[in-house]
Amino acid sequence: MLTPEQMLAAQKANVETLFGLTQKAFEGVERMLELNMQATRAALADTSSNTQALMSVKDAQELMALQASLMQPLAEKTAAYSRQLYEIAAGTGGEFAKFAENQGAEAQQKFMAVVDNVARNAPAGSETAVAVMKNAVASANNAMETVQRAVKQATEVAQTNFQAMSDNALSGTKVASASASKKR
Repeated sequence: MLTPEQMLAAQKANVETLFGLTQKAFEGVERMLELNMQATRAALADTSSNTQALMSVKDAQELMALQASLMQPLAEKTAAYSRQLYEIAAGTGGEFAKFAENQGAEAQQKFMAVVDNVARNAPAGSETAVAVMKNAVASANNAMETVQRAVKQATEVAQTNFQAMSDNALSGTKVASASASKKR
C-alpha cells in the first residue's frame, strides 16, 4: 500500500510531466505559427512581384514564358514548406513518443518491483503461480519492445517515403518548367 507521501510524490511527478508535455506541445505550435507567418510574408511578396511582372507582359509568348518561370520557384517553396512542417510535427511527436517510452519503462520497473515483492511474500506452494505471473510479465515486455521497434521502423520508412515523394515532385516540376521553356 502506498503511503500518503508516496502518493503525493507520484501526483507531483505527474503534474510536472503534464506541464513538460504541455510546454513541448506549445513549442511545436509556436514553430508552426512562425513557419506559417514566414510563408505568408513570402507569398505576399511573391504575389506583388508576380502581379507587376504580369502587368508588364506584352504578348502571349511572354505570358507563357513568365508562367513557366514562376512554376519552379513555387514548387520549391511548397516542397520546402511541407518539409519544414513535417519536421516540426515529427519533432514534436518524437518528444511525446520519447516520453511515452520513458513512462512505459518506469511503469514496467514499478510493476516488476510489485511482482517481486508479491513473490517474496507469497505463501509456500505458490511458486508455480508466481512463475506464471513473471512469465506473463516478461512476455508482455517483449511484445511491447517489438511494437516499439515496429513503430520506429514505420516512422523511418514514412520519413524516407516523404523525402522521396518531395524530391520526385520537385524534379517533375523542373522537367515541366524546362519543357515549357523549350517550347518558347
